Amino acid sequence: MTDTPLKLFNSLTRAIEVFEPVHPGEARVYSCGPTVYNYQHIGNMRAYVFADTLGRVLQWKGYKLTHVINITDVGHLTSDADEGEDKMERMAAKEGKSAWDIAKFYQEDFERDLARLNVQSKQHPRATEYVEAMIAWGEKIADKHCYELDSGLYFDVSTVADYGRLARAVTDEGEGRIDTVEGKRNAADFAIWRKTPAGETRQMEWDSPWGKGAPGWHLECSVMGEKLLGFPIDIHTGGIDHREIHHPNEIAQNQAYCCTGGLDDASHSGAKIWMHNNFLVERSGKMSKSSGEFLRLQLLVDKGYHPLAYRMMCLQAHYRSELEFSWEGLGAALTRLKRIVMAVERLKDAPAGDPSHQKFAPMRAKFAEAVSDDLNTAVALVALEEALAVKKVDAGIKRAVIEDMDAVLGLGLFGLTRTDLRIRPKGAQITAAEIEAELIRRKEARMAKDFATSDAIRESLGEKGVEVMDGDPLGWEWKL
Repeated sequence: MTDTPLKLFNSLTRAIEVFEPVHPGEARVYSCGPTVYNYQHIGNMRAYVFADTLGRVLQWKGYKLTHVINITDVGHLTSDADEGEDKMERMAAKEGKSAWDIAKFYQEDFERDLARLNVQSKQHPRATEYVEAMIAWGEKIADKHCYELDSGLYFDVSTVADYGRLARAVTDEGEGRIDTVEGKRNAADFAIWRKTPAGETRQMEWDSPWGKGAPGWHLECSVMGEKLLGFPIDIHTGGIDHREIHHPNEIAQNQAYCCTGGLDDASHSGAKIWMHNNFLVERSGKMSKSSGEFLRLQLLVDKGYHPLAYRMMCLQAHYRSELEFSWEGLGAALTRLKRIVMAVERLKDAPAGDPSHQKFAPMRAKFAEAVSDDLNTAVALVALEEALAVKKVDAGIKRAVIEDMDAVLGLGLFGLTRTDLRIRPKGAQITAAEIEAELIRRKEARMAKDFATSDAIRESLGEKGVEVMDGDPLGWEWKL
């Protein structure tokens, strides 16, 4: 815990604010979760590394954390702007499975990815568990804020103050950027409930006052956030893409339900602070699911990169800045992680001591200031490395300092080994044991000054994808 005030950037006010909890000693965080119709690409996963880091900082500062990541298993259309097919129904038809089976499979895969990235959240409620509560919510706000069309119940965004402020979708005249379209009163109006079209049957549908159908995507987060955490939530997080449509619509629903006023008071939005991580960008254009072999965490593992190298890559950049992905950048992050793990290995057998030793005071202060300054993990990592470099100090004291810092960074340093970080790529034609045996032969040849044999072994290993790194300061003799 540290006395340095925690300052966070609030996307709603566009200002840095000191965190003040709604409930003393507690921090309640809601993160918009994935739509579980497919694997999650690593761009999605950046949002959860960010939210987990936020949660770890809050815990480090002594707050009792409740962190919810919802699971969207119904209601999300192929366009975030309320158009197209339901993503779950479409994937179920494509794979010849039930929508429920699709949701279960991809939720479990998502949760495995969370675990591999050391994301702590264990609360992952599904939208379909809250449909009755969503219907009740719709009934409460329908008279004053909604209207019915043949296709369903729609929310009239002109009935709440400051619609779109989060996205800054406002003209000089102060009016939302909306144009009337056929059917809807305002272009920005969105579905609270979608009726199943006449003559069709959905796999996921329920009876409601507006006909058989399913809830709109935006409704679930309002309902689940209120039910599980209570309004106002301390902090609501999500990717920056949610800032333009999903979160403004969620806020409008929250205003309508709570009968609150405008957004000059941020708590009227349903949360005191809204936080958004920026995009992960990949210049080759191979990030999207539609490109075939898109960048999911398992692909990184298949190519020989430990998942925590990706967490390290995320921590090296500020969450509000764009993060460019490249294989070279991921490799550099892995190398940095290896260096830290090697330094930590020398501390593992030491009993933890008192971290308040004066030699570590500058690093601990630097670390505390960095994470308290809107989660500046890039600087926090440097502070950790500086602490590891301190000479002539008890190993137990250093261990305590590093463990304290790692509780925030979430790299799990004391549970990692160099062997853990050396992952055999999926397409490799040789095992680690075979590589080690060949390297022993090569060392023996070099000791006997049989350089022809040494070079031949190196060349043979190279043909199988093994890079022998003679003289590497890390002491890593090979990589695939």
